[in-house]
This record gives sequence, structure tokens and C-alpha cells, in this order.
Amino acid sequence: MKIRIIMFLLLGIVCNEVFSQNKEDIKTFDPAFAHTVYFWFKNPNDADGRTKFEASLKKFLRDSKFAKTNFIGVPPKSTREVVDDSFTYSLIVTFDSAESQEGYQKEDAHLLFIEECKDLWDKVVVYDSYGLK
Repeated sequence: MKIRIIMFLLLGIVCNEVFSQNKEDIKTFDPAFAHTVYFWFKNPNDADGRTKFEASLKKFLRDSKFAKTNFIGVPPKSTREVVDDSFTYSLIVTFDSAESQEGYQKEDAHLLFIEECKDLWDKVVVYDSYGLK
């Protein structure tokens, strides 16, 4: 019985440590300014191109001095007419201001990403928006 109690307490301590570490790593979504980008690839089934794009995009976002939070996605196949699933990748990046987003557009990390990957896409559409207060 004592061994079970000790094991239960140890399990509780370990779980608490794991969950508290994860909370520290989570960045809070900043609703001030959202930059949403959709990419349509020339060849969306090219595995090498996708690998190159994902690696370059992740490196860029890691090195950006301005991007606060980000989300990289791919479209789910939808059965609903209102869902546009024609794009290859989506990106949502948040900023604390429109000025920060302007800085992001000109920073070396962003320009390098564009240079490395611009040959992959056929079309890019951007939607910028301010959060409601």
C-alpha cells in the first residue's frame, strides 16, 4: 500500500512538472494585428518543394524580430461549399502593431524566405486585419 502511495505521489509530481513546462513555452496570441497569407504552389504534390518551403518558413519565423505568434497550416479537404481548400499552405502571423508588421516585411529573414521559395508558388494572397477592441 505504501509503495502505491509513493508511486502515485511521484506520478503527480512528474505530471505537474511536465504541464508547468509546457505552459511556459506557449506564446499568447496577440490580437492587435494579424497577417494571414495563403500560398498556391505551382506543383503542390512536389514533396521536395514542400520540404524546402516548410524548412525555410520555419527558419524565417524563428529568426524574425517582429513576428509574435504564428500558425502554419494546410487545407483540410472539406465537403462544405463555403470552405476554400484550393491553397497549398496558409500562414497566420501576429504582431503587436501595424508598424511591427511593416518591419517584418523588410527584415532580412523575411526577404531570404521569399528569395529561397518564390519559385515554388504560383499565387500568394494576403489578408491583414486589426483585432477588435
